[in-house]
Amino acid sequence: MQKMLIEGGHLLNGSVRVSGAKNSAVALIPASILADSEVTIEGLPEISDVHTLGDLLEEIGGTVSWDGQTVNIDPENMIAMPLPNGKVKKLRASYYFMGAMLGKFNKAVIGLPGGCYLGPRPIDQHIKGFEALGAEVTNEQGAIYLRAKELKGARIYLDVVSVGATINIMLAAVKAKGKTVIENAAKEPEIIDVATLLTNMGAKIKGVGTDVIRIEGVPSLHGCRHTIIPDRIEAGTYVIAAAAQGEEVIVDNVISQHLESLLAKLREMGVSIEESDESLLIKPNNPLKSVDIKTLVYPGFPTDLQQPFTSLLTKAVNTGVITDTIYSARLKHIDELRRMNAIIKVEGGSAIVSGPVQLEGARVKASDLRAGASLIVAGLMANGVTEITGLEHIDRGYENIEEKLNNLGANIWREEMTEQEIAQFQNS
Repeated sequence: MQKMLIEGGHLLNGSVRVSGAKNSAVALIPASILADSEVTIEGLPEISDVHTLGDLLEEIGGTVSWDGQTVNIDPENMIAMPLPNGKVKKLRASYYFMGAMLGKFNKAVIGLPGGCYLGPRPIDQHIKGFEALGAEVTNEQGAIYLRAKELKGARIYLDVVSVGATINIMLAAVKAKGKTVIENAAKEPEIIDVATLLTNMGAKIKGVGTDVIRIEGVPSLHGCRHTIIPDRIEAGTYVIAAAAQGEEVIVDNVISQHLESLLAKLREMGVSIEESDESLLIKPNNPLKSVDIKTLVYPGFPTDLQQPFTSLLTKAVNTGVITDTIYSARLKHIDELRRMNAIIKVEGGSAIVSGPVQLEGARVKASDLRAGASLIVAGLMANGVTEITGLEHIDRGYENIEEKLNNLGANIWREEMTEQEIAQFQNS
């Protein structure tokens, strides 16, 4: 087991290239099940979640071959094998196998998903959609059983805007008989990316990117080649790090439209941002001014960036309030930032950040993926050395993050933990 060490205070300069979108990849890979011939996906991030999903495809009989960031998936010999436990428990996005296998085989057995714990994240809207399409859904011994004689198109209204439910219903509906209409659908770029793959496979989908998606079922889907979009959350993390500790940083392979809410708040703080076709040039201007943010569904401020943004606010003048309306429990990073001298109060579902303060290096623990990103940003700004444990969370979503930051001038490395440190980590 390893820990990450960050020697703070080094200014960031240069260029960093953003990888393919994690939140697209974890849906694109299960979506490949629906094809009858080989699917090639290019530009995948080399992260643990991606390889876990590849392993799951092999468990159900798929042939998966990797060539760097490209994966070739042959679904011809896949079977409706139950996936009740094991690797399914490692990541929440394994629930996309529900929609994909239901659409492919009219049945599925999938264990309840794992991943970062961010408070209750029910899958009731997924189940509502599956049942509307004609599936019987039961929870048996900790696994979800889905069974259907046939799937038929339906009109489905989502009570809560949900990326996962929108994609999962889309996966189940593309081969259902007749027309499916998803109302109050999520609009995230990753949904458009998945719909683009499915369309290239022969699906008939309209309205993606709006709150009403219309799907005309087709009898079969074929293989295709697809290139994934850039990861807007990884891009946002590096933009925040540049605002926190940069001089001049270029963030490359970016679709700036996907980051409009973040860029607006950074400009409000006084950060200079120059946009070009596929890159952003970040030039911080000190002192930074505090702002308030409230996370909302896309195109609002993303919940996945509120934790790194919290670290940035410790450097800003006056008080900023962060309210997460998506995952109210996504505040576990606050106690760790306090260990580093941050002045943050939690009131209800909001964090009140007072600044500016000089953060100090400390031993901290990443409780989830984006909390880990928050602590890395904090470590870059802090005096002395910050030690971060819980790296398995960070590795789920960021490809070569220390290498990329070191290329900008940071000083980050990993060390093996001692037996005593491992025991303390496991008991904390």
